[in-house]
Amino acid sequence: MTNEQNDIPSSITPEQRCREILIYIRKIMQAIALYSRDLSRKYGLTGPQLVILNEISRRGHVPVTELARSISLSQATVTDILNRMEKKGLVAKKRSEKDKRLIIIEPTETCLSILGNAPPPLQQTFIERFSELAEWEQMMILSALRRVVDLMSAQKMDAAPFLSSDIA
Repeated sequence: MTNEQNDIPSSITPEQRCREILIYIRKIMQAIALYSRDLSRKYGLTGPQLVILNEISRRGHVPVTELARSISLSQATVTDILNRMEKKGLVAKKRSEKDKRLIIIEPTETCLSILGNAPPPLQQTFIERFSELAEWEQMMILSALRRVVDLMSAQKMDAAPFLSSDIA
């Protein structure tokens, strides 16, 4: 941890603590937005598109329903994203040979080329760094963030486990 994180004086007022928390939440939001803008500018992708392309690439081909389940997004959202990516030539759709009701998604050469140069999804970097923390610190962060979600009345919001300022 940096000095800035360790040097929180115990004598700050409740108003100052609240202000600090809001500043840190804003910094997290800005980091996510900056990553999303850079990804879009450099690769023409949104965060969710990168997550989907990585999953398709990893699996080779996958039915839409399995893809949606594996990345924790609704099938409707994934279908919408896939339609846009198909228009860009990043994925190919075909009907399953075994079950004609299933749509199978495959990566194209363009997709594989982009993925060869694209950065890892932002949450992958977070996961790698977070996993290096001691268990007590992981639990402390998890508990604090759950409490922040409660304080913001955001418990019922649907959220996928990846960091992006873009929905699609």
